[in-house]
Amino acid sequence: MTNYPIGTKVEHPKYGIGVIIDDSDEYSYNLYFKEHGEKEISKTFDGYVLLKLVEKDSNAVSIDQIKSLLENIIEPLTEPLEDCKIAEKWQGGNLILQPQDTALQSKEIPIETFFHKIVMTRDRLRVMEQKINASKISDADKVELQQYITRIYGSLTTFNVLFRFKEDQFKGTGGGE
Repeated sequence: MTNYPIGTKVEHPKYGIGVIIDDSDEYSYNLYFKEHGEKEISKTFDGYVLLKLVEKDSNAVSIDQIKSLLENIIEPLTEPLEDCKIAEKWQGGNLILQPQDTALQSKEIPIETFFHKIVMTRDRLRVMEQKINASKISDADKVELQQYITRIYGSLTTFNVLFRFKEDQFKGTGGGE
């Protein structure tokens, strides 16, 4: 194979029809085959037929570039929405879960790990709330789902002691959230 651009369509003797999705490697192409997925093929391989040569597009992007872009878009959605701080008195501390049965071993968790999970739970609830508000379900259903979320916030107020700033805390029915 010579230097074909991304988007060029070929027929491989084993994998069938495929499209070049990445040509950034000096010695090989990444091709996508509908039935076989992504395969790396040497640029010197001459056992397939060129079906459609596309013009070199200076704006063409590789799958790796698309993956990187998607990761940059999705990563902030999986992290806490805000930079919440744990209260100073808890920094470096541990959460100890002690079973009533003394024959059983207790579980110790760094409080920062536990706090991070609480913040992620809070932030995912906020995202769910936004998705409910933007959805096409009836207003009555939206109100009912919002009431459930408000009750969940209320159940989580126990953990407010962990937050450094009051505005980061959970608020139940009395909190307007």
